[in-house]
Amino acid sequence: MKELPLTLSIAVAAIGLVFIALLDRWRLGSGVMGLAFCLAAALRLTLPARQAGLLVVRSKGVDAAVLLALGFGLVVLANTIPTSS
Repeated sequence: MKELPLTLSIAVAAIGLVFIALLDRWRLGSGVMGLAFCLAAALRLTLPARQAGLLVVRSKGVDAAVLLALGFGLVVLANTIPTSS
């Protein structure tokens, strides 16, 4: 199961898309998608390259930094956009 980390990350992101598209909860869905990026970063940092599968693109530090930046950015963005009245 070499691709299990990527599959798990995509599954969490898909749950976020379900919240956005089907349940019309864009703030919650965006937060879940941001957490999926953070999960991918955690998996990339903790797993050896042989087990991380397609999460391995560059060096471990660069991969984790990019995924964490995207994840935290998405979570912050979802929480800072004001709700419309």
